[in-house]
Amino acid sequence: MHTESTSTDLTRRGLLGGLTVGAGALAVGGLTASATRAEAATLQGDLPARVDVVVVGGGLSGLVAARRVAAAGRSVLVLEARDRVGGRVLNHTLRSGAVIESGGAFVGPTQDHLLRLARELGVRTFKEYAVGDNVYVSGDRRTRYQGTVPPDPLLLPDAAQLITRINEMSKDVPVDAPWAAPRAAEWDAMTFHDWVSHTSVNPDVRNLLLSYLQPTFGSDGRDMSLLFLLWYIAASGNETHPGTFERSSDTSGGAQDSRFVGGSGLIPQRLARRLGDVVALDAAVRRIEQRTDRVLVTSDRGTVRADRVVVAVPPATALAVDWFPLLPPKRLQLLQRMPMGQLMKADAVYETPFWRADGLTGMGVSDHGAVRVCFDNSPADASVGVLLAFVGGSTWERYGGLSLADRRAAVLEGFAEVVGPRALRPVEYVEHDWTHERWTMGGPVAVLGTGTTTSFGRWIRQPFRRVHWAGTETSTYWSGYMDGAVRAGDRAAREVLERL
Repeated sequence: MHTESTSTDLTRRGLLGGLTVGAGALAVGGLTASATRAEAATLQGDLPARVDVVVVGGGLSGLVAARRVAAAGRSVLVLEARDRVGGRVLNHTLRSGAVIESGGAFVGPTQDHLLRLARELGVRTFKEYAVGDNVYVSGDRRTRYQGTVPPDPLLLPDAAQLITRINEMSKDVPVDAPWAAPRAAEWDAMTFHDWVSHTSVNPDVRNLLLSYLQPTFGSDGRDMSLLFLLWYIAASGNETHPGTFERSSDTSGGAQDSRFVGGSGLIPQRLARRLGDVVALDAAVRRIEQRTDRVLVTSDRGTVRADRVVVAVPPATALAVDWFPLLPPKRLQLLQRMPMGQLMKADAVYETPFWRADGLTGMGVSDHGAVRVCFDNSPADASVGVLLAFVGGSTWERYGGLSLADRRAAVLEGFAEVVGPRALRPVEYVEHDWTHERWTMGGPVAVLGTGTTTSFGRWIRQPFRRVHWAGTETSTYWSGYMDGAVRAGDRAAREVLERL
């Protein structure tokens, strides 16, 4: 039995911003999700013998790169291993016909490239539901509160000091060259977890930070360097608005401000439709052979000759390609040190978003259990109610290996602690675990450990002869998010066009 209290004296945006979020990242789509094929007549027959540019990967970044190359009048071919486009962006159709996202979902201010692309493609946005009280569950105590900061007076001073220091330190990290920060060597030598442990006073703050780290990175912070975290914060903005922790983590006004009507998966689907039959599905790339005047790209559907190649896949999957000549040692070691996080999305579906009538937003934070953070993930028309939980990092390690029945029970119990016992009786339950997906190998983003950025980071966008690199991890702003994927695709296409 939970005791309950109510707090309304905190502002709508608090010191920790949306510490409970990270859902705008390119989070997981999964094994049980509907595999939505491109809204296009994708290439069904033989591959062309030769094109100007081959794009490896039909996710958002690869499709954007291909679109820019095609718009310049150059021939292009997209080779996608899956039977669909979108990569880490994936819609899921519920039994009712409503659509939710199994992958990247959110968009916010300063994510200008993604917003501009969505407008061009006719994909509208709607605000994430944020009317009412949030809920903080600590032990057996349940607290309703206004804002996004759990109203624990023992945590707030320590948390405020941590966030202030993170924001100040991140200002010294160049978004395009974090290895050049004045204290790069020092910050890259320690994990973010160790820095927080040495800096904070209250150990409960470190536990609370998991509500940000696990959805955003699929990690607890033990596997990422402090420099990587500071760079990630610095990159949570644009050329005129510096990144901040709050911008990275907030709902209203932050990275999780809005979602897309009909699901974010409409964006890659419509991109593919415009590209037409230059998109080849079921075409996993096995070998990239660079010769003096050309590149030979061998896939499951044949070999294509190209002048240039854009590789737009998660870093770990690039290692599976047979490279000739072999990748440069520094590039190879960088890829070997960019593992994906561990993350699962779990959605419980109800006939209505009943928590709204109870004055709740559906957002909750807990210091225990399978649901460390949850959100209202209902579609724009609220035709059904959906609660979403991110199960990441150490929480994924604990619950990811359970049977479906046991994990479902644990997730529903977590939802019930936030919005009440009605959450125990969903009409549908959906899981998406990206760690099991062959062509992503984790989610939502690659995480860099100690020493990686300073030793190998400068190779992240460095072309390898005729091969160029895209993908959200290569972006200088909003890395790990859909906006970063769009930015990286545009940048890689510009590089290629300059050299053709």
